[in-house]
Amino acid sequence: MRYTPAAAALSLLVVVTASVSMAEDRVTDPRSAALEAQGRSQLQAGQVQMAVDSFEAALVIDPANIRVYLDLAEAARVQGMQGKAIHYYREALERDPKNFAALSGEGEALMEKGAVEKARRNLAQLQSLCGKGCTESIELAAAIDRGPSAATLTAEAVMPETVVTQN
Repeated sequence: MRYTPAAAALSLLVVVTASVSMAEDRVTDPRSAALEAQGRSQLQAGQVQMAVDSFEAALVIDPANIRVYLDLAEAARVQGMQGKAIHYYREALERDPKNFAALSGEGEALMEKGAVEKARRNLAQLQSLCGKGCTESIELAAAIDRGPSAATLTAEAVMPETVVTQN
């Protein structure tokens, strides 16, 4: 019985310490933020590969920076590599499953690939999280309404005709 007050005080201290550590927001490394900003300006200037290099360097410094994954996905979409963009969006969603920008971006990239049903699933999930009026839901719904982008050219589509000649 004489240890009860001490045990109660100690458990209170542990609870308060745990709740304070859970309430902290994650701080982005300033070097990563600088490289991310540099990459965004390069992407806006049309220097896509240089932007990708900056984003990847930012990711090496701070691998938990979700915004960099979104930036890499955007750069991949600019390059026409929707599969790679979807990969980056899923990396972001793995770290933050309720990231509206990642859900919307993945849905748009899926639409660009022609995966309409998967994009609709993303829209339904997004609307259940933030409603039909949030910016990301509106953008994804508009992308679904536009439909899939033009079919990509494959090697099989441009096979040359076989011509046999005699010597």
